Amino acid sequence: MANSNRFDLTDTTLTMKAVVTTGNGGYDKLDYRDVPLPTPSAGEVLVQVLAAGVNNTEINTRLGWYSSKVTQGTENLTSNEDEMNDAAETADGGWNDSTPFPFIQGTDCCGRVVAVGEGIDSALIGQRILIRSCIRSNGWDSLENIWMASDFDGAFAQFVNIAASEVFPVDCDWSDAELGTIPCAYGTAENMIHRAGVDQNSHVLVAGASGGVGSAVVQLCKRRGAKVTAIAGKSKIDQVKALGADTVIERNDSVLEFLGEKSIDVVIDNVAGDAFPEMTEVLKRGGRYASSGAIAGPMVNLDMRTMYLKDLTLIGCTAWDEPVFPNLIGYIERGEIKPLLAKSFPLSEIEQAQREFTEKHHVGKFVLLPPAMTEQQKSHFS
Repeated sequence: MANSNRFDLTDTTLTMKAVVTTGNGGYDKLDYRDVPLPTPSAGEVLVQVLAAGVNNTEINTRLGWYSSKVTQGTENLTSNEDEMNDAAETADGGWNDSTPFPFIQGTDCCGRVVAVGEGIDSALIGQRILIRSCIRSNGWDSLENIWMASDFDGAFAQFVNIAASEVFPVDCDWSDAELGTIPCAYGTAENMIHRAGVDQNSHVLVAGASGGVGSAVVQLCKRRGAKVTAIAGKSKIDQVKALGADTVIERNDSVLEFLGEKSIDVVIDNVAGDAFPEMTEVLKRGGRYASSGAIAGPMVNLDMRTMYLKDLTLIGCTAWDEPVFPNLIGYIERGEIKPLLAKSFPLSEIEQAQREFTEKHHVGKFVLLPPAMTEQQKSHFS
């Protein structure tokens, strides 16, 4: 557990608005309040948060979904109070075992550097940036990683501290909210595509193609010249086609019947659940399956004969590889991808944003917008 006193205020404390997640549980664990404004340590920068995306991972962490005790998909967990309580009572419900409650979530951040710690070039001050939220904590030769907003305080606040190495200036005409859609979803998508070796000769099947990660996968695969077959709900098929998908399969249809066996080079699947066996059946010999999530359920049926007789490669993707985030910055600045901003909410309306997010009626990303700087905060940074 994190130090529960670190959010306490005194009469002289310079404050900011933030959402403090106080523990595992429901929306009552989201506390929008005043907290002390952080100060950057050596090697860090302080970033004013301009926009923070909403992701599955923040909800999963609050619910304790990463616990091995949980067997349901994320969409069902909130309706199963007993299983959610089981998750809350265990220490393994977080991204890296235990979650440092109370803490500030928020994995995505578009922001502006307002202060730097010792050893950091002050030329960064004033630059609009994106934060790489996945940090390879033992260097690029190790897959060990920590995540902003899962292992330490994140961007559901007016300001956030982050290591200067994870800050990437970006020069484009996108709005702050549009940039706030990028880090987690597109970083996760690009990492899976990179690991799976997608290129212009690949036929890629994308599950959950209307979600934040799935819609990013469609765009990023098409950018590489791949053929894309996507899976989406009936009401979202036209929107997914507009992203560039060559073919869209309705979510309730059989992928195997639609495509046939040995028809796909790469499957990118953050849905899992009951549909998983068909994903391996449609893969060609030597096919690759990449995943970084399991919204329909983490427990799947795998016929080991299908895996070894077809020489399949199953790729788990959490730690981002070194090229991933610089690639994304380049794609944005060269106009090779477009933002998919579904809706923006004030940070104070995080509960409403997460409720609508879990209903899955949208295509793309939701973004939270913190309040502007107060006069006192402006004076502090002037």
